[in-house]
Amino acid sequence: MFQDLQRSKVPEVTLIFWFIKILATTLGETGGDAVSMSMNLGYALSSLIFIGIFVIAVSAQISTKSFQPLLYWIVVVTTTTAGTTMADFADRSLGTGYPGGASLLFLLLIASLGFWYWSQGTISVNTITNPRVETYYWISILFSQTLGTALGDWIADTNELGYEAGALVFSAGLVAIAAAYFWTNVSRTMLFWAAFILTRPLGATLGDLLDKPRQEGGLAFSRYYASAILAAAILACIALLPQRAGSHAGELDASHS
Repeated sequence: MFQDLQRSKVPEVTLIFWFIKILATTLGETGGDAVSMSMNLGYALSSLIFIGIFVIAVSAQISTKSFQPLLYWIVVVTTTTAGTTMADFADRSLGTGYPGGASLLFLLLIASLGFWYWSQGTISVNTITNPRVETYYWISILFSQTLGTALGDWIADTNELGYEAGALVFSAGLVAIAAAYFWTNVSRTMLFWAAFILTRPLGATLGDLLDKPRQEGGLAFSRYYASAILAAAILACIALLPQRAGSHAGELDASHS
């Protein structure tokens, strides 16, 4: 009977998923900075470029009939690059600063998740099996990636923690979420979105650690070089590590009946 049920178009949430997600968010930081800073295009123009690429990629993703790992992660990378330049535009070009930018992006994320919940009665990734829900999903992902960038910059730049300590702070947050997953009954949906948001600032601080000058606490890697290494690592993971579509609500209900 399962063959009659529509398959999920997002991957099963496993350790492999989170590992590739962190690589993708780190690439988003180095890639976004490479275009906005190294190419001197600025945050506004870079944001428009990456949003355009995101729209094209997500349209292809939504039009597919099944889970395609490469396409899925391409869309995720486009949300991280767009998130990087959008957050920098909100924080710096608009003059809101890190607190104002993070607050604005948090409200946008809550609004997107709230509208999704109001429309569907759930924000679980196990329900992403049709274009409408998948659209809600990707809009929420885009805002979560942008919020994560702002949080990463805020913690690393304004609290004198530096990039290494900032990465440790967000890693500790992810460990706490993992502990809650294994040893509490906290909503798995809430934990997923909390982890999804926190992996973005972790990637942002790791990306800054790679490409910022040594006098600013970075390793001074070329943004292009760092981005190329990260992209190659993601492609290797997609090719070598098994991924499959996650189960959706219909399958979960059927498996327990």
